[in-house]
Amino acid sequence: MRIGELSARTGVSARSIRYYEQQGLLAAVRTASGQRVFAESAVDRVRLIQRLFDAGLSSRRMAELLPCVTDPEVRTSWLTDRLREERTRMTAEMARLAHAVAVLDDVVSDMTVTEDTRDPAA
Repeated sequence: MRIGELSARTGVSARSIRYYEQQGLLAAVRTASGQRVFAESAVDRVRLIQRLFDAGLSSRRMAELLPCVTDPEVRTSWLTDRLREERTRMTAEMARLAHAVAVLDDVVSDMTVTEDTRDPAA
């Protein structure tokens, strides 16, 4: 199938599909005129890539993990270890962001002007 059909069937833009190909996440065969032709399996592959992006994985990390994710015969504890590492990284980032939000809330609270704290001479 051509890139437009793959885009229509997955709801992913042709631009994103080209990016996936450039990053080594998706393969296409080129026709003599240079047009991309994707196998039927590309639909599931694009959907998987989208799920992994939604899960917060980078394209670099995906390129490393996809062979293990898509081929049950090469799935090992290495894959689950890497996915757990990603989860740990995300959890730490969430904690950092929660702390930043709490600090910002304190700053907003300190800066909030109420009737009691306004300068009467103003």
